[in-house]
Amino acid sequence: MERDMRETNNSAYISGVIAEEFCYSHDVYGEKFYTSIVDVERKSGVIDKVPIMVSERLADVGSLLIGDGDVTDKWVGERVYIYGQFRSFNKHDGNRNHLILHLFAREFFCIDDIGHDDNSIELDGFICKEPIYRKTPYGREICDILLAVNRPYGKSDYIPCICWGRNARFASGLEVGTRLKVQGRIQSREYTKKLLETESETRTAYKVSLSRLGVIYDGE
Repeated sequence: MERDMRETNNSAYISGVIAEEFCYSHDVYGEKFYTSIVDVERKSGVIDKVPIMVSERLADVGSLLIGDGDVTDKWVGERVYIYGQFRSFNKHDGNRNHLILHLFAREFFCIDDIGHDDNSIELDGFICKEPIYRKTPYGREICDILLAVNRPYGKSDYIPCICWGRNARFASGLEVGTRLKVQGRIQSREYTKKLLETESETRTAYKVSLSRLGVIYDGE
């Protein structure tokens, strides 16, 4: 399923399989929001686990609700299509902040097709931290970018991005405040976080893997 990606400065769509039960997140003026994970398969067979947030008001979500608003697990394993925005918020944990990312759904549908999974995102934002350039032990060039994407009412989403090869070399020379328009996909990566000498836990990091990026100059 294809979608016009020019509607906003933050547009994303995915299709894949619901991997976890929906969990209640919060409500705004009585409207309840729920979170889950969608497994999106790359052509290589690698699975990206994309976090999603969905309102109870969206088309197919009403069928998930029972009783006092709890969400059933009957959709685990179902294929869905989601269009929306990749958003962030800071979660305070003691003296530290954690950047939490999710695909905020504006459209949410159950689908029947068994074709390849979709994963596409387009962002228009500003570099808000100096790019970090490095090479892997095998010589592959990588550059990490933190992109601030503006929302209405003075809010911004802070989206970690990663690019490779020639794009990485190009991005490494860009200054904080540079406006970029980028395209790519949402990717996930598991890593082990050491908590104590004898304790650790597996966590998941999310980034936008860029396939295209370009500088937007004043007046464009």
